Amino acid sequence: MVTINSAPGRGDAFDPECPTRVVLDRIGDKWTVLVIGSLVDGPLRFSALRARIGGVAPKVLTQTLRAMERDGLLTRTVHAQVPPRVDYELTPLGTSLTGPIATLTEWAETHLVRILTARDDYDTQAEAR
Repeated sequence: MVTINSAPGRGDAFDPECPTRVVLDRIGDKWTVLVIGSLVDGPLRFSALRARIGGVAPKVLTQTLRAMERDGLLTRTVHAQVPPRVDYELTPLGTSLTGPIATLTEWAETHLVRILTARDDYDTQAEAR
């Protein structure tokens, strides 16, 4: 059990030795965010998940799904049929991330133009230096 700051089972993201940073790496990964957003309405097969996300290589999606399964964020169910069918579904732990991720996604979509403008302004100033 992790004990940090005298709080059993609770981490401290600002402690460089705390495993919370590994968790933040996982849930802050763009592919993890997109997988969670894709599975919010229910289970999907690999091909449907890949099509819904768009732009993700099969290898990268496979690695992301395995890492998420390892972290307890989703389950992988293999159905005994020909051809084999595999479904991916959020666990209760994964489902608990849907609210925060929806909020972050909404924020990113709302502020996209401002961020792109700021980048352009910064790049223009950097070129002038």
